[in-house]
Amino acid sequence: MAPANPAANTAAIIDPNLTWVPLEKRLAEETDPALRRNLETIVTHMKSEAQGDLDGLMGTLAPEPVYRLGPPDNERLHPRGTEGIRAYYSAFVASGATQLVHEIDRLAVDRHAVLTDGVMKMAYPGKALAAMGIDIDDQDAYYLYEVRMAIVWVMDDEGRVIGEESYQDRNGFDGIAGRKLAPSDIAPLRS
Repeated sequence: MAPANPAANTAAIIDPNLTWVPLEKRLAEETDPALRRNLETIVTHMKSEAQGDLDGLMGTLAPEPVYRLGPPDNERLHPRGTEGIRAYYSAFVASGATQLVHEIDRLAVDRHAVLTDGVMKMAYPGKALAAMGIDIDDQDAYYLYEVRMAIVWVMDDEGRVIGEESYQDRNGFDGIAGRKLAPSDIAPLRS
């Protein structure tokens, strides 16, 4: 597994436009059609997630996908099947937490999986945190959720996502109330 280029430095703490840069760089160099197809699927998935495009997200998935996101004791993070995953993404988009960057510094691609690994930073809305019972001082502000995250994107033979499995080095909500973001800390999404 060769290291990917780390995300470029920007003034913003969260620049969602950097998330897919390592995949697009690898895509520009990749000659294997199956690996190109898998990379294209993940880039489409990432861009759809950043845009809050539920139909675009769902279009990257195989029938009856299975997600394992985080610890096994949180059933909400383990949606199964098309409807369960649509409900998960609907809630995610509605939460307003789609402003994120995955600063990928390791990328591995094969016929049945893509691995993205790096620092995940999310601008978490104060209202969503308050609804989760986290005591914050401004429900209209955003707060920095930050973890190192590895995501295994399991692919079928047609290049669709069968499942997404993520692994984190810590709980990004620990101490989040002390990590308020300024509007300038979040770069706008470019089309």
